[in-house]
Amino acid sequence: MGWRDAEREYVDAVIGDTPLGQLFEDAAARNANRPAQQYKGGVYDRSLTGSALPAGTPGEFRPISYAEMRTIVRRLSAGFRTLGIERGDRIAIFSATRMEWAQTDFALLSAGAVVTTVYTGSSPEQVRYLLDDPDADGVVVENEALLERVLAVEDDLDLEFLVSIDALGGYDDRDDILTLGEVYDRGEAAFDREAYETRLAETSLDDLASLIYTSGTTGQPKGVQLTHGNFRANVNGVRKRFGPRPDRADDVPTLDAESVAVSYLPLAHVFERTAGHFVMFATGACVAYAESPDTLKEDFGAVEPTTATSVPRVYETIYDTIREEAQTSSVTARLFEWATDIGVAYQQTDSPGPVLRAQRAIADRLVFSSVRDALGGNLELLISGGGSLSAELCRLYHAMGLPIYEGYGLTETAPVVSTNPPDAVKIGTIGPPLSNVEVTVDETVVDQAAFTDDPGAVGELLVCGPNVTQGYWNDPVATQRAFTDDAPESRTESEAPNRSSGSLLQEAKPAGESGDAPAGRWFRTGDIIHIRPDGYLEFRDRLKQLIVLSTGKNVAPGPLEDAFAASEVVDQAMVVGDGEKFVGALLVPNEEHIRSWADEEGIELPASSQAMCDDERVRAYVQREVDRINEDFQPHETIKRFELVPREFTEENDMLTPTMKKKRRVIMDRFEDRIDRLYASA
Repeated sequence: MGWRDAEREYVDAVIGDTPLGQLFEDAAARNANRPAQQYKGGVYDRSLTGSALPAGTPGEFRPISYAEMRTIVRRLSAGFRTLGIERGDRIAIFSATRMEWAQTDFALLSAGAVVTTVYTGSSPEQVRYLLDDPDADGVVVENEALLERVLAVEDDLDLEFLVSIDALGGYDDRDDILTLGEVYDRGEAAFDREAYETRLAETSLDDLASLIYTSGTTGQPKGVQLTHGNFRANVNGVRKRFGPRPDRADDVPTLDAESVAVSYLPLAHVFERTAGHFVMFATGACVAYAESPDTLKEDFGAVEPTTATSVPRVYETIYDTIREEAQTSSVTARLFEWATDIGVAYQQTDSPGPVLRAQRAIADRLVFSSVRDALGGNLELLISGGGSLSAELCRLYHAMGLPIYEGYGLTETAPVVSTNPPDAVKIGTIGPPLSNVEVTVDETVVDQAAFTDDPGAVGELLVCGPNVTQGYWNDPVATQRAFTDDAPESRTESEAPNRSSGSLLQEAKPAGESGDAPAGRWFRTGDIIHIRPDGYLEFRDRLKQLIVLSTGKNVAPGPLEDAFAASEVVDQAMVVGDGEKFVGALLVPNEEHIRSWADEEGIELPASSQAMCDDERVRAYVQREVDRINEDFQPHETIKRFELVPREFTEENDMLTPTMKKKRRVIMDRFEDRIDRLYASA
């Protein structure tokens, strides 16, 4: 039996058809004495400490068991009910990722509420929209600073209560403002197990569980409606792919009750909510919450995780840090480069000979082992989603013994559509679809002449399955536009897809799956995907981001931008050129590296970042890197001109979304003068 058949047929206690509150209760019952969460002491002024849990030693991680977490969830659920929550009420969570986010989520879901989310970086105007659009009945904020952001716009809202996760002071005159600790205390007094279990039993898979607003790279965010069934189906599909199936060899990494994860991506986003939250707790894993993205190395070292989920930009940053620190220790730049070259060669070779095996062992002893130790020493399974991962960067991680399994999904699909299986990873792909997900492509929306080198089918990906949303909140027009009943003729997985059919349909869903979207209703992803003959998917680009040159040639900017991911010279890249004769790029240089290079070359550079970007010697140095990148692309795809910009694209300056995707329109507006210079004499 192959891994695909084994995946479809696999059933265990984690896979089921229960809603999310019951999913947690069942996991807690199976793993009562196992660690469920780890939290860092001294980081927050937690209002739950004292009555629900101890504060913890500053700087150290303290675990709580599934039984302890279950008690907190139950008490909070009962406490929220005393505030008047009824089934279907929309309650927002406005907080950074932390232990209490997870506890509050399960508590609200168990109370019958619909959880809607707000990013911590949201402006007051965005907060108003994200609370007003779903007509939120209440909001759970992280601390006083975020509470004040809500209070600044509360006159425009109809909130019945506000709850702060951290302790508060100075709000005694407001009966509707409480701390999470006070909600817990109310719940401890009011908890009735029979009533609690009745609410869980009355929850249907078709009930709305969450409204998650799209990150909004363009336009106003839309509220994606996700049911208990949508999330449950995705947990089942991911479990089948990564669970401890009996067909797996002992050296194949899995997600199971022994797994330890570090969580740091926004739980407000669907990727971490499913992959780092619902999947982990259903599995019985332990989730540790990083203090912040700036303390990841320290926190990884303390927690010693076996797994983590992240986005490509974070993997790029971690790799840059690894390389820089290696080159400032006993490892020289030349040794690090030699080791990674050997590691990649070993990883790409099916049958490495004795010489390559010996070289790999030396590289591991001198370089890679210390890299793994710096990240806790136990990492065996890294998941990448939320954007396109550079194949070169992925190979470098695999070479170091830190395998990344890239996947693909959207908020509207809860989110996982596909991911590489640990048994058969294929770098450069986003894996085959999960066993309960069907996909096909609409080839009519792209110029097929641009993809003649791709065997299989290329077009806009269409998805159907029990994980797919029923539509957008209060937006029937957008919902109608996002779905189609017309799809290319279906083919089963056993029939290799070809350019005429353009589809890959899995077999009927296995027992235990539920929450199907209406038959024949396909979600249009807006992404250009290549379905290979082997059933694996390759991401090409967003359909709306495809560059059409004035020559008629189509260029996908994503692969070009991803090619700079492992570059020492260029930190970030954004490709432009729609309607122009050639491809151009805005490049953010790695200023620290460039100044170090200049010092070694005896070149004195201007002090200001802008002047450095305009320096012809720097431009010539960067040009060599651009030339290297261009070698792997067709002539019409290559970057003909570039402009260096001194400002990194970040969430803080509004050039990245909270999930670190580029806001292309914002970036183009900010650097309009530089883009004009690119094409001034074209």
